[in-house]
Amino acid sequence: MILYVQFVLYLLLMLGIGFYSLRRTKNNSDFIIGGRTLGPFTTAISAGASDMSSWLLLGLPGAVFASGLVEGVWISLGLSIGAYLNWLIVAGRLRSLSQNLNAITLPTFIAKRFEDTTHILKVVSTLVILFFFTLYVASGLKGGTLLFAHTFGATEQTALLITTLVVVGYTFLGGYLAVCWTDLIQGMLMVTALAFCTLLGIFAITGQGSEIAAANPNAFKFSTGWITALSLMAWGFGYFGQPHILARFIGIKDARSVKSARRIGITWMVVSLIFAISIGLIGIGFNALHPLEGVTGPDGSSERIFLALTTALFHPFFAGLVLAAVLAAVMSTADSQLLVLSSSLTEDIPFIARMNEKTREWISRAGIVGFALLAFIIASNDTGTILNMVGYAWGGFGAAFGPLVILAVTWKRMTKWGALAGMVVGSVTIFVVKNFISIEGEYFYELLPGFILGLAAIVVTSLLTKAPSEKVLAEYDKTQDLIKSL
Repeated sequence: MILYVQFVLYLLLMLGIGFYSLRRTKNNSDFIIGGRTLGPFTTAISAGASDMSSWLLLGLPGAVFASGLVEGVWISLGLSIGAYLNWLIVAGRLRSLSQNLNAITLPTFIAKRFEDTTHILKVVSTLVILFFFTLYVASGLKGGTLLFAHTFGATEQTALLITTLVVVGYTFLGGYLAVCWTDLIQGMLMVTALAFCTLLGIFAITGQGSEIAAANPNAFKFSTGWITALSLMAWGFGYFGQPHILARFIGIKDARSVKSARRIGITWMVVSLIFAISIGLIGIGFNALHPLEGVTGPDGSSERIFLALTTALFHPFFAGLVLAAVLAAVMSTADSQLLVLSSSLTEDIPFIARMNEKTREWISRAGIVGFALLAFIIASNDTGTILNMVGYAWGGFGAAFGPLVILAVTWKRMTKWGALAGMVVGSVTIFVVKNFISIEGEYFYELLPGFILGLAAIVVTSLLTKAPSEKVLAEYDKTQDLIKSL
């Protein structure tokens, strides 16, 4: 009963924020980027919370529990470096360029940055977003399914339905403002839950004769083959192409706020990653002393280790708060992704983009429902892990948009045909490597070749095609002068 009451109160709080945001939302621009009014703290934490998702609380601890530090250390190192460089190189430039070009979505920014009157860049980038984000949302809903099934003994279909309805509820109402304010609360709740679970777990196994290395000889092993290490670190490339993170850069109140946001966001991220990895190790030791239900065995899942530890270590009152953090992680990514999907629907499809503001605002809301339904269907039929589902979508965006975004804000000689080549080559490489190429004895992440080949395609094609117009070059120079003055 305590758990039920806490979950209901938490969900009501999220919906309350949605209703409040509804009153602040006057048009489709407000719905999609909040009128560019949010400051560095809210922007940084909401970007981190929408980035990490259920992967931070379920996927990463589960990977460390199953395989030791090898995955956790290399992925976390790559992500930390990638996130920092994304804030440092892309954030301020994208904020300034997008405002100068009057662009509030990534496809619109790409089209206007390269003066594409054919709409081919907008169409291709929108298709990439619609495909990979639907898969990404499905991975988040799958995380909610694990939570409700583990906590309340619900069937997977019931748990999936509850998760979908909650996320759709407040995102439908409040749009970007609701997403960022709820993500702020959820981000703080996530790092607090990780910290307390880590501390209690250390106290629980200290002095009880638990030897983590004895329980899993690979627990502290993080040396691996160079292909595996590079592939794991290549997760960091993904940051440059994630539309839901780039949307935070576009929506921050001004470019001068980026430096403060970078410091806040990276600190939150590094602390959270350290705690998540620690929970995977602590789970190995705790499970050796007190076998955890639902984690090992034929029907077990290593991705339940955080949930199982929480149930074992905390009083039910506090366990409810911690488990709500998992729901927070699920919702904080799924809501952002649904919002980007619906914004692409209303801003980047030409005949819808010509409609009036109020009509497009309600089409955005209808899009949230439609895409959530599609993600629900995918999640209910997928048997893979959360980490695998996230990896495919993350790699798709990183390869298709990552090289494009970096060069779009740092290299004025880049052309629209180079942008198109980068998106196509990056996306195709992800599909081919994921489905047809593997290296025996090594982990070969498709984002590594996808990013490199996408980058090469942009540079080569841009140099072989006509240089951008004087207007495009002048707009680029204007933004660079502003960045230098900050």
